[in-house]
Amino acid sequence: MFNSRNPMHRDPVGAVPAGTRVHFKITLPRGLGCSGAQLVMRNGADGREEPCGLFWCGMNGDGAEWWECHFEAEKPGVYFYDFKLETPCGHRRLTRGPIGEAVFDGGALWQLTVYEKEFKTPDWLAGGVIYQIFPDRFFSSGQAKTGVPADRRLHESWDESPDWRPDGQGNVTNSDYFGGDLAGIREKLPYLKSLGVTCLYLNPVFEAHSNHRYNTADYTKIDPLLGTEKDFRALCAEAASMGIRVLLDGVFNHTGSDSVYFNRQGRYPGTGAYQSKKSPYYPWYQFKSWPEQYACWWGFPTLPNVNKENPEYREYICGENGIIRRWLRAGAAGWRLDVADELPDEFLDALRQAVKRENPEALLAGEIWEDASNKIAYGKRRRYLLGEQLDSVMNYPFRNAVLGFLTGGDAAASMETILSVLENYPPQVVRVLMNNIGTHDTERALTALAGEPRRNRGRQWQSETRLSPEQRTRGLALMRCASFLQYTLPGVPCLYYGDEAGTEGYADPFNRAPFPWGREDGELTRWYRSLGKLRARCACLNGGNFLPVAADGDVFSYVRSGGGDALLCAANRSTEERRVVVPPEWSGAEAVFGTLPDTRGTLILPPFGTAALRRVLDRTGQR
Repeated sequence: MFNSRNPMHRDPVGAVPAGTRVHFKITLPRGLGCSGAQLVMRNGADGREEPCGLFWCGMNGDGAEWWECHFEAEKPGVYFYDFKLETPCGHRRLTRGPIGEAVFDGGALWQLTVYEKEFKTPDWLAGGVIYQIFPDRFFSSGQAKTGVPADRRLHESWDESPDWRPDGQGNVTNSDYFGGDLAGIREKLPYLKSLGVTCLYLNPVFEAHSNHRYNTADYTKIDPLLGTEKDFRALCAEAASMGIRVLLDGVFNHTGSDSVYFNRQGRYPGTGAYQSKKSPYYPWYQFKSWPEQYACWWGFPTLPNVNKENPEYREYICGENGIIRRWLRAGAAGWRLDVADELPDEFLDALRQAVKRENPEALLAGEIWEDASNKIAYGKRRRYLLGEQLDSVMNYPFRNAVLGFLTGGDAAASMETILSVLENYPPQVVRVLMNNIGTHDTERALTALAGEPRRNRGRQWQSETRLSPEQRTRGLALMRCASFLQYTLPGVPCLYYGDEAGTEGYADPFNRAPFPWGREDGELTRWYRSLGKLRARCACLNGGNFLPVAADGDVFSYVRSGGGDALLCAANRSTEERRVVVPPEWSGAEAVFGTLPDTRGTLILPPFGTAALRRVLDRTGQR
């Protein structure tokens, strides 16, 4: 009756620029006796409804009829719609079913995303590979450092486990360090280049008094254990010479309590907000009862929230000589925003303006865990992806779809998650999505795929639990499937350091262990290198089209096409062989992963196997 992803029913499909005339067409059973129909469009920001009458436009065979209309949204926004039908039995609604199909009454609404006409995202990231680094745990150059606070404890061995036990006061302080640094990352650039990496995403590098550095102490300084600003500039320059750009992590929702701004511990010589109401930083914070009671992130007193509406703070971060532009001038290619959904719209607007004024090709990405196109945060529909805020987001929905499928979830549900994101997000956002299957905030992908579920088990159990040899063998096979999907789905794969080496681990801090140099799983690393080469070779992975082929049982298959070539991708999660029927036009394709179809046109997928067939297209899209 209606399929929002079929141009026969909605043209154009997907998100559209403001001012686009969208054609809607539904087909109804003749026996329904419909005498009138309306498209009911609702503004996602204020809920205001805008009905649009559909016209009867002819029969669809003998038993059905067509109704159609046009709708045009002049302003960017997120809109939701269904169809209201007049029948002899009263009003009926044509609504969205669980996997996008049209159902009568009781279903959900469809979504129409309308973005700014001039919305553009950076070209340089599309088709590339992002590599996420937790700086303290990647590689240590061994260079001597100056100005390192004396209260930091460095592990004696790189191969030790991160500290996880609480101190005498019952607190986990994250104050143990392994000594990874910027010079160490620079030393490993050839290794990263061999993986096909085109962008480094660094977890926070600014001075802070924890190993994760999300409690910023000074936005103007590189943490002394990581090196200096000179080291950062050298890293950016050498990476750029190898075709690799550097993305910084911006933590602007809160600072550390142990910082030049708040200075609760009195570490710094200046006067912080905790010490005096006359401090220039006092207006940055929200005190309930100064100095001990203040707003802080998720109730952690070490992370006092900043008032993003304060003009002095906003100028400090977003001004002409603010933090955003300062580090872009030092060589950064963009910013990833921590807890972006806790930053007000006006602050996000200012952040984008600062980024784009300094460098229109710089990237602004955000940490959003849900569908970022329609999220409501703090009682308000957000507008992250409409053209005035973010270029990209961390694509956790894809992670859930990939890992869910490979751990026994419904294949059709995983495909629906992917198709929903592709329908709701602007295409220029899709081509630069940060597709992760593991991050510093999640279990290692290898553990999630093959390990015993953590559930509510504590750190003692997590510290003692490792994959058995059988689990690890299975997990490595599933990792190859997961990374294959990650690298060939729309967007840009974001590889978490060490995943390509076979690192395992449950939640923080076990997912943040040092990179296992000298103990890597060489076979898995070679697999990732081959995936990097595939992305560099296939133009269709640079924002190309996506067409689902199969999402049934143990097989997940789709076609990517565009830019002169096409890929038919398939993955089998089963311990048994599975088969995929290949359309005739793929008969002369090249097998870039797996093997060619047999003489009957059947692609044979071994247990946990993957396959990718590539064919070259002419200007008409044919071979």
